[in-house]
Amino acid sequence: MQERSERTRRRLVCAGAEMFHRNGYANATLGDIAGAAGVTKGALYFHFASKDELADAVQQRGCGMLHEAVRARREAGASPLQTLIDTTHWLARTLHEDPAIPASFRITKECAGQQPAMVDFHAAWIAAVCGLLRLARDAGELPAVAVTGGYGAGAGGRWEGAESLVAAAVCGIEILAGTGMPPWELQRKVASLWGLLLPSLVGEGRAAEYRTRATEFLGSGAV
Repeated sequence: MQERSERTRRRLVCAGAEMFHRNGYANATLGDIAGAAGVTKGALYFHFASKDELADAVQQRGCGMLHEAVRARREAGASPLQTLIDTTHWLARTLHEDPAIPASFRITKECAGQQPAMVDFHAAWIAAVCGLLRLARDAGELPAVAVTGGYGAGAGGRWEGAESLVAAAVCGIEILAGTGMPPWELQRKVASLWGLLLPSLVGEGRAAEYRTRATEFLGSGAV
C-alpha cells in the first residue's frame, strides 16, 4: 500500500511539473493536474493539501536533481570548477528533458514574495553555482581572480566581480532555453560562454585544462 501511495505521489509531482511548466502556476489547476496524473482530485488532496504544497514538491524535486548532478560529478573526481562547467551543461540539457527544472524556475518567478514563502529553486541554483565557485577559489583553481587589483577593495573587489559575472552569466541559460532555442544550440552557447569566461578566471595559460563542451553525467538523475 505504501509503495502504491509513493507511486501516486510521484505521478502527481511529474504531472504538476508538466502543468506548471506549460501553463504557469496561476493557470495550472489541480483538476488538470489530477487528470494528467490519472488520479481523482480526492487522491491529489490526500497527498497535497493545496497547490502551494504541490508546487513546493515540484521545486524540491528540482533541487534534488540539481544536488544529485553536482554530487555525481564531484564523486567522479571532477574539480570544483569542472563540476561547475558540467553542471551548467546539465542545466541546459535538463531544461529540455525534464519539466521539473523549467517548472521550478517558473514557479519561483511567479510566486516571488508570496507569504508564506515557497521553496526557491532560483536561490538553490545560485547557491550551487557560487558554492562551487568558492570551492574552486579555495582549491587554487582561480589564480586570475586571486591576485590583487581590479576595482573595489583589491582582491576582494575582484572576487566579488568574478562571482557576480559568473552567476549572472549562468542564470542566462534558463532565459535562452525559454526562447525555444534547440538543445544542441543551447549546449553550444554554454560551451562558448565558458570559452569566454575561463581565461578571466584561470588565466590564458590554464584555460585549455578544462573541458567546456557537454559531457555525460554519472549517477541517478544526472543523465
